[in-house]
Amino acid sequence: MSDYIEIPPDQLAPELLDAVIEAFINREGTDYGLLEYSLDQKVKQIKSQLESGRVVIAYDTATESCTVLVKE
Repeated sequence: MSDYIEIPPDQLAPELLDAVIEAFINREGTDYGLLEYSLDQKVKQIKSQLESGRVVIAYDTATESCTVLVKE
């Protein structure tokens, strides 16, 4: 089982935050239902979820990588 360290989004440079979110979107193939959304729209949706606390940026110490996780 991996250990995760939560990274506050405001601790990342804006370009790095966008890169982490974009990598998550591209890797996960996120499904937004019947409507098609641009990458910019998807990034804005993830940022909104980060602000609301629904999701977090997590650093996986085993793989030394970051991802976006649903906060449970």
